[in-house]
Amino acid sequence: MMDKPKITFACTLYDRIQPLYLGEVAIEGFDVQFEGSHGVHSVRALFDRNGAGLGADVSEMSTSEFISATMAGTCGHVAIPVFPSRVFRCGYTFVNPDKIRRPKDLEGKRIGVPLYTMTAAVFARGHLSDEYGVDFSGVEWVQGAMNEAGGHGHPTVPPLVKPTRVVDNTSAKSLSQLLEAGEIDAVLGAIVPECFGRNRNIQRLFPDFYEVELQYYRRTRVFPIMHTIVVKRETHEKHPGLAKAVATALRKSKEIALKRFMDVGSLQYMIPWLMRDVEEINAVFDGDPWPYGLEENRPTLEALTRYLREQGLTASQARIEDLFVATT
Repeated sequence: MMDKPKITFACTLYDRIQPLYLGEVAIEGFDVQFEGSHGVHSVRALFDRNGAGLGADVSEMSTSEFISATMAGTCGHVAIPVFPSRVFRCGYTFVNPDKIRRPKDLEGKRIGVPLYTMTAAVFARGHLSDEYGVDFSGVEWVQGAMNEAGGHGHPTVPPLVKPTRVVDNTSAKSLSQLLEAGEIDAVLGAIVPECFGRNRNIQRLFPDFYEVELQYYRRTRVFPIMHTIVVKRETHEKHPGLAKAVATALRKSKEIALKRFMDVGSLQYMIPWLMRDVEEINAVFDGDPWPYGLEENRPTLEALTRYLREQGLTASQARIEDLFVATT
C-alpha cells in the first residue's frame, strides 16, 4: 500500500476545529500533522511564517490579508470557503466620551488600531460608514499594540492604493494607555483595551452592541468573517484533491462540535445560560451560526470585498467566485 502524502495543518483550537485535531475526523487520503495554536499572537506567528513560505501546508489566515494579496498577485496560497473565525465588531470600538458621543464624532480624530489592514478593523470601519455615514478620510490612524501584552504582528500586505494617514505608535505606551491619557480619541479592532473597566471615562461607542449587532445581522445577513482556511499554492498544485478533502473534514468537524454545543442537558461550556443562547441561535441563524461555503456567506464576503476596495486595500472589488477553489 502506498504511503499517504504528509501534510501539515496549523490552526487555532476553536471548538469547531477540535474534533479534527483530536482525530475524531480524518482528512481522507492524507497523513496530517496538526499544529494547534492559542490566541491572536500565536495565530499571527503562523501567518508570518506562512508569508515567508515556512508555514504549514494548510492553515488559517486573515481574510483581508488573503484577498488583498490575491488581488495584487502576491499571494502564495489558495483559499477554501471555510471560515474558522468570525466576530461581530460593534462591541470593540472604545472612546473617550468627552470627545466622541456618536459615530460621526469619529471623523477627523486620532484613532488607535492594532493594524489598519486587519480584517476586524476593515469590518468595523465598513459598518460605521454604511450604517452611520462616518467619513474616515480625515482620520489619523495610530497603529500598534492595544495592550502591554504585545502587538498583532506584521502581515505581508500590498501598499494601500488610497491615500490614508497611518502612523506607527512610537511612544512607550500601548494604545490603551494612549486612550486613557487622551492622546488618541478612540480605538477599534479586535481587542478590548485594558483601560476599559478600570477607567470610567472610557466607554464603548455602542454600549448596547448586542442589540445593534443582532438587528444589523437580521437586516443584512452579514456576520463578519475574520479568518479563512488556506492551502499553500505549491501544495495545492502538487495535491489538487487536498482542498476538497480539507473542506469535507472541516465540515464534519464543525457538525460534531455544533451537536455537542446544542446538547444542553449538562453544560460542556462555561456559559451559564447556554440553553437560552442555543434557542436564540436556532431562531436567528436557523440552527447553524457558523456556515461554510460561498453562497451561505455571500452577503458577508461581498461586504468585505467592497470594504477592501473602499478603504484602499484593493484597487478593485474582487469577485468572490474568483477567490476560492472548488471543494464540491
